[in-house]
Amino acid sequence: MLLLLTTYLSKYHTFFTVFNYLSLRAILGVLTALVISLLIGNKVIAMLQRLQIGQAIRDDGPQTHLSKAGTPTMGGALIIFSISVSTILWGDLSNHYLWLVVLVMLSFGAIGWVDDYRKVVEKNPRGLPAKWKYFWQSFFGLAAAIFLYLTATTPTETSLIVPLFKDVVIPLGIFFVVLTYFVIVGTSNAVNLTDGLDGLAILPTVLVGGALGIFAYLTGNSQFSEYLLIPYVQGTGELLVFCAALAGAGLGFLWFNTYPAQIFMGDVGSLALGAALGVIAVIVRQELVLFIMGGVFVMETVSVILQVASYKLTKRRIFRMAPIHHHFELKGWAEPKVIVRFWIITVCLVLVGLATLKVR
Repeated sequence: MLLLLTTYLSKYHTFFTVFNYLSLRAILGVLTALVISLLIGNKVIAMLQRLQIGQAIRDDGPQTHLSKAGTPTMGGALIIFSISVSTILWGDLSNHYLWLVVLVMLSFGAIGWVDDYRKVVEKNPRGLPAKWKYFWQSFFGLAAAIFLYLTATTPTETSLIVPLFKDVVIPLGIFFVVLTYFVIVGTSNAVNLTDGLDGLAILPTVLVGGALGIFAYLTGNSQFSEYLLIPYVQGTGELLVFCAALAGAGLGFLWFNTYPAQIFMGDVGSLALGAALGVIAVIVRQELVLFIMGGVFVMETVSVILQVASYKLTKRRIFRMAPIHHHFELKGWAEPKVIVRFWIITVCLVLVGLATLKVR
C-alpha cells in the first residue's frame, strides 16, 4: 500500500525512490510488525482475560504445567494481525506470491481459531473434530498447491531441487501438487505439535522464517541466483517482506510468550505460521532445506508418530511422554532449559540450511 504511495510521490521528490528498495521495506516490515505487537500485546492479553479465554492444561502431563491453567490463549491472532498489517503496508500488492502466503496463513489461522474457540469458550475438549480439521487443512493446502501448479511459468517452479548438488533437479509434473500439499499441511501440524512450552515454537518459527526470507530474496534476484546456482523464480523476492514481518511479529509475541508466558498462541497461531512456512519453502523451491532448518519441528512430529506406533503395536511407550519436549521435562529438565536448548539446535540447523546456498 505504502509502496504505491511512495512510487507516486517519487515523481515529485527523489527521496521517495528509496522505498523501492526491497531491503529497506523488509527492515520497515520487521519494525512495523514488532511495534504493533508490542503496542497492543498487553491490551490483547487484558481482553482475553476479561473474556476468560484461558488455556486448559492436561492433567496427565508434567505437574509444573498445572499452574499455567487459565493463561490467555489464542494469542496467535496478535501475530497474524501484525504480520498482515505490516505486509500490506510495505509489500508489493501486485505480487501474487505475497497474496497467496497471506491467504494461506489466514485460512489455516481460521481453522485454528475454530478449534481454540470450541476448546476454550465452548468448553468442548475435542475442539474441532480431527477429521474436520484435517479436511479443511487438506482443502486449503490442495487449493494452494493447485494454484502454484497452474500459475507456474517455467519447469523449475515445479521441480524438486536437491541441495548440495549443482545439477540435480527432479521434474515432478503433477506430483508437485502432492508434494506441496504434504509440505504445507505437514509443516502446519509440526509447528502445532511443537507449541507446548513457553516460547518453544515461536523463536524457531522466527529463525526459519527469517532464513526463508533470505532464500526468497536470492531466488527472486537473477544475478544472485545465477551466482549461487539456485533456481530463479521471478517475484519471489517480495516474500522477504512477509518473512520480515513474521520475524517482527514473532519477536513481539515472544516478549509476552517467554517463560513464564503471559499468553499462548494457540492453534490459531501455530497452524497459521506452520502453513506459511510451508508454502514459502515451496515457492522458493527449498522444501528439503525447510526439512533441515525445521529439524526441531520434524523431531517433535516424529516423536509423536513413533510413540503412537509403538504403543499400538507393542503396548509400550518409547518416550515418557510425547511430543519429545515433554519427555525431557519428565526426565527432570527445567522448562527453560528445554526451551533454550531447542532454540540452540534450531540456530545450528538454520545455519546448516543457509550453508547449502554456497556448498554445491
